[in-house]
Amino acid sequence: MTSDRDADLIVVGGGPAGVMTGLLFARAGCRVRILEKHKDFFRDFRGDTVHPSTMEILDQLGMLQRFLQRPHNKVDRAELRMAGRQWTIGDLSHLKTPAPFIAMMPQWEFLDFLRVEARAFPSFQLQMEAPVESFIEEGGSVTGVRLRDGSGLRATLTIAADGRASIARSLLPLEDLGAPMDVFWFRIAKPRSEVGALRGNVERGRLLVMIDRGDYWQCAFLIPKGAAEAYQRRGIDAIREEVAAAAPEDLNVAELDEISDLHLLTVKLDRLTTWHRPGLLAIGDAAHAMSPIGGIGINLAIQDAVAAANILAAPLASGEKVDPLLSKVQERRLFPTRVIQAGQKAAQDRVIGRLLQGTEPIRQAPLIIRLFDRYPILRRIPGRIIGLGIRRERVRSPLAPAVLP
Repeated sequence: MTSDRDADLIVVGGGPAGVMTGLLFARAGCRVRILEKHKDFFRDFRGDTVHPSTMEILDQLGMLQRFLQRPHNKVDRAELRMAGRQWTIGDLSHLKTPAPFIAMMPQWEFLDFLRVEARAFPSFQLQMEAPVESFIEEGGSVTGVRLRDGSGLRATLTIAADGRASIARSLLPLEDLGAPMDVFWFRIAKPRSEVGALRGNVERGRLLVMIDRGDYWQCAFLIPKGAAEAYQRRGIDAIREEVAAAAPEDLNVAELDEISDLHLLTVKLDRLTTWHRPGLLAIGDAAHAMSPIGGIGINLAIQDAVAAANILAAPLASGEKVDPLLSKVQERRLFPTRVIQAGQKAAQDRVIGRLLQGTEPIRQAPLIIRLFDRYPILRRIPGRIIGLGIRRERVRSPLAPAVLP
């Protein structure tokens, strides 16, 4: 560590992966600077699912009970309405984990929770309204970042956790896996007393996903890739009719009355083939953009953050060279990324893409759906994959003596 460095670690991006990365590295004694381009965390539809795998991490850090005191509601099953009836296809309630459910919590609430917890570590610094324009490179190595105002910050290591539009993607090779759909997000009020879950609704050529948020449904209406402008030109009345055709009778689609009610998510499924170069590491969506299928993107990114801290935090805090270790983070996390993306791609291409092109009424659910519904024990398989993922991480990065209670 040299005196001309502003930090041991700069994290680009103040999303869940970025803040968790900063917390873990500061916990290990590193000087951390997180740079977030927005002025606050208040943005809708950024991904509000905190899965059991993430709550395991919070439990290992001694934070889970404080986290669960924040406003949230619980989802522990997945249902699918198809061929005229409701099918139960996923169950998380039997997972052997401290929180066997998905906590539905606004992302700004989760981020605020992490920020408050990180205050326990004096070397943690989160800077809002600090958009990063480029990396500073010297001798083939990234040595810091250049902000939009022209100022520069230097660090031994820079971690890009700034999502699928990451500036790291201009430096690192990318493989596009493709996606046949995009998504309109919107919300519809619901009685809080109603018992909810994650619900999928399938009719010919139409797919509507409904996530129980207590007093409203967070809805995702899937459309063919690139079709958003055509839908918007047809107007909100036509879109509402399309949604109503897929929706259950008790969903009040009349609330969908303006185009501005719709929030477009352009779906991507891709990954960097190399996540690092000297002085730089990409994690989370910056390294692998995930499909919204399963809502696992944030939770996979949190696992990346834990793996990065497990491998890099102690050496970085002690002033060792970490460049030779960057490949180990990719080696650790590439396998689960490939497995999950392969599953998402299969679901996109073989199921969702075909359903979006369908024109005939669906008279019978696929065999796998009928088996999940008939044999409850089978529902635990998708529940485990969605809830705990593949090769979940355990916190092994140290708690530095200087920050011990």
